[in-house]
Amino acid sequence: MLEEDIAEEIRTVYPDAEEVIVQYLSGYLVDDASEEEDILMVAREILESLAGGSQDDALQKLIGRLAELLADQLSARAKQQSGPKLQKLDKIMDMSKAQLSSTIAFSEGVDLESINKGKASRVDVKKLEKQEAKLKAKIEKRSRRDLYEGSKLLDAHKKQQTYEELFMKINPLEAAGTKNKTRDVHLPSIDVNFGSNRILTGATLTLAHGRRYGLIGRNGVGKSTLLRHIAMREVPIPAHITILFVEQEVIGDDTTAIDSVLKADVWRDHLLKEEVALNAKLAELEAEGDEKRFEDAREETSSRLADVHARLSDMDAESGPARAASLLAGLGFDESDQQRPTKSFSGGWRMRLALARALFVKPALLLLDEPSNHIDLNALAWLEDYLQTWTGTLLVVSHDRAFLDAIATDIVHQHSGRLDYYKGNFTQFYSTKSERDANLKKEYDAQMEYRAHLQAFIDRWRYNANRAAQAQSRIKILEKLPEIEPPEAEETESFRFPETDKISPPILQMSEVTFGYSPDKIILKSVNIDVGLDSRIAIVGANGSGKSTLIKVLTGDLRPLAGHVTQNGRLRVGYFAQHHVDSLIPTMSPVQFLGSKFPGKTEQEYRQHLGNFQISGMTGLQLIGTLSGGQKSRVAFALLSLQRPHVLLLDEPTNHLDIEGLDALMHALQIWNGGVIIISHDERFITTVANELWVCGDGTVKKFGGDVQSYKKLIVSNIKMKP
Repeated sequence: MLEEDIAEEIRTVYPDAEEVIVQYLSGYLVDDASEEEDILMVAREILESLAGGSQDDALQKLIGRLAELLADQLSARAKQQSGPKLQKLDKIMDMSKAQLSSTIAFSEGVDLESINKGKASRVDVKKLEKQEAKLKAKIEKRSRRDLYEGSKLLDAHKKQQTYEELFMKINPLEAAGTKNKTRDVHLPSIDVNFGSNRILTGATLTLAHGRRYGLIGRNGVGKSTLLRHIAMREVPIPAHITILFVEQEVIGDDTTAIDSVLKADVWRDHLLKEEVALNAKLAELEAEGDEKRFEDAREETSSRLADVHARLSDMDAESGPARAASLLAGLGFDESDQQRPTKSFSGGWRMRLALARALFVKPALLLLDEPSNHIDLNALAWLEDYLQTWTGTLLVVSHDRAFLDAIATDIVHQHSGRLDYYKGNFTQFYSTKSERDANLKKEYDAQMEYRAHLQAFIDRWRYNANRAAQAQSRIKILEKLPEIEPPEAEETESFRFPETDKISPPILQMSEVTFGYSPDKIILKSVNIDVGLDSRIAIVGANGSGKSTLIKVLTGDLRPLAGHVTQNGRLRVGYFAQHHVDSLIPTMSPVQFLGSKFPGKTEQEYRQHLGNFQISGMTGLQLIGTLSGGQKSRVAFALLSLQRPHVLLLDEPTNHLDIEGLDALMHALQIWNGGVIIISHDERFITTVANELWVCGDGTVKKFGGDVQSYKKLIVSNIKMKP
């Protein structure tokens, strides 16, 4: 197709261009431009913006290539433009008062109306209907694109607004005074769209104040989109309910971490500034005389100041600095970190800052999207403990079962364009849903069997004179039976790692290893670890304690300052990096990517191998850049398995995987015959896969005597003991 050819030409010259711009431009050039527009000029302007305003040779060649592809359309446009055009009159004419024919003034004295009078119409009705249908389809296509582009423009508009502007727009200060209104949310029928895709249809959104809801569903079902719609009040949340959505990391600047948290409560910050201004104004008025106008101004200012003090007292403003410091400490920021500027933190730590800011604000409705993806097990243990006493309403998207078990009072299951509600945490939800699905299947199977029995009787005796009445009776029974929808098949996934060949020990050992990026900055000291084919080791510890460094020393990417690392000469190690997405090539398909790393197989063999990790059908031929986070993780696992490793080193492998994908990964690792070392914050994943727990901290790595829950309790108690 011409549209696809144009899109491919643009991608070739500008591989980093956003896909939405490429699709929009190719669609515009082929069938969306109006007849009077210079389409090549418009295309040049858009492409120049992609090139940063420069007019290089590549741009000129691309415009030339587009002109070749659009040659037929350009020539047709030229013919249309050279034809007769509408002519603008010199003055307004009232045709109702004119004595002449209503068309004579347009044709230099020739009366068109009298010439055509009496002649039959030559309009081809079928062609007219066909053109009208084509025009209608074109308008519908453009409206769908406009809807999608509108969503993109909304995102761009949000990015242009500062946090303070957006906060005050979503949560106006007037809402702070509405104490006695209910904070429950009950919307009996909502529709949610993303572009032309319908995510929810007639769904019921019910959020009782003080409850903590876990929102679950498959990757791509629209959970994050629903949160954004709620956050931007695109679904009619009552205006007096304050909302805060933690989605993007804090923008880095010179503001210190603790000041960044304090400024997050825009109401508090606004009222504190107003208090300072009112005190200054009152001091000025006190110096004035006793005239009535000054007395009135003093009274008005004092009244407003009392109102500001009352509001600040209601939100416990004085305890702000202490609360902010406590939140930051719980999320892993020590006292020196709290005084560092936000621009000095990495993306992961800025996400923690965004989380601390939201917890500090204490909105009536807090929305969290995969909060456990950005924090280590230590911070996660603290967050679970903190959220269990959350007084507002919480709606959190998470694929971490242990996290949902710890904090959720209700589960919302998003699927098939609707929302289903279950009381209890994830374990209770799973038990209830499994039991309900089993009962539905029994009911469905029983009715299908009864229907088949009735139908068999009808088919056998329908035309028998002696039994015809009985057959008719059963036909009526069959018609009156209620229609039962077949229960949805439970979606399961499976991963498969190839069996590894046996090699003799020692396989992978660290003996008295000491490592630091400089001799005066030691990260690991005197570490001893022995990894075999039957090893199942989980390494936990705070961010920055040296977990990923330990993995890189094991792989040989980093050399120790002292001690030595021993590897079997035949050993193959598979390493899944925490930021594995960076190693994928977004402009390649998964099939092409595997072929570039391990050439020599047919396309069918690569697709079959990707199928072992649920990358099936046309997904294997999509560009990696268009895949979801979970699908990219699956591609990375497929690449790992092609190495046929003896030992897998997995750094946060559960990020981005949905619950079904996580179950598949756990099962695959359980039955695999190689060694496994994992770094993870997911309690259930660690408990299922590992049989040894090692703690990284204070410059060393030691085996922990208890299980993950014992470790998390120890962490929380240590944090609470700190002053």
